[in-house]
Amino acid sequence: MRRFLKDAGVHAEITPDGFTEGGWVLSIGGAEQSHVDLQRPAEIFYEYLRRIGHVVDVVAPAGAPVTAVHLGAGALTLARYVAATRPGSAQTAVELERELPAFVLEALPLPAGADVRIVVDDARAALPGVAEPGTVDLVVLDVFAGRDAPAHLTEPSFYAEAAALLSPAGVMAVNVGDDPGLAFFAAQARAMRSAFADVWCLADRQLLSGRYPGNLVLLGGTRPLPREWGEVFAAAGPHPAGVLDGLGLEELLTRL
Repeated sequence: MRRFLKDAGVHAEITPDGFTEGGWVLSIGGAEQSHVDLQRPAEIFYEYLRRIGHVVDVVAPAGAPVTAVHLGAGALTLARYVAATRPGSAQTAVELERELPAFVLEALPLPAGADVRIVVDDARAALPGVAEPGTVDLVVLDVFAGRDAPAHLTEPSFYAEAAALLSPAGVMAVNVGDDPGLAFFAAQARAMRSAFADVWCLADRQLLSGRYPGNLVLLGGTRPLPREWGEVFAAAGPHPAGVLDGLGLEELLTRL
């Protein structure tokens, strides 16, 4: 399937992934953006998103429903994962491109019973209306890569607004794609550290050298994150799994 997205001025395509039965890839402007496995929504293909999936696994007792806000909808891969692993979860997905959600859902319907509200808006502008402050278990930001990021989504004040949505045990996960040197990643880590009590990093261990491009996940909580999560994330992979707690991230930032 193919559709022209008027606001973005590019085509969106959904094509078979060529590897798995039931696997599909959403591409926008010729670049792969999301992967969905309709038959196995609890299987996540992209490594960085699997790491966020492991965050979903620990943010509440196994199988318990959560309240989740996704800033950047894409093909709703993580929303499908939450619906499959935590039935009854209430989710909101915010997408700036107005034609994309309908295109995605026409080709790749959500699992039966999934409760996902779609909001077409800017990620920051939508924050006040997505949930009551202090009620969200998980906020996921997955809308940008490197220096192409909209400036208003990179500021400490934005992260403070997102943090205000979180329940006491809630967390925010941010996908940060960056080039060698990780200058953008370092700026986002510092911005998050100004808004959250504790900020960790999950990534392929090789990326933590700063010599390679790739996707790193920042994880923020309004109170210290449970220490046992570190062992869970390290064991869950994908491998080689790099897990930096608050002190480890601070040490990394001094080297970048």
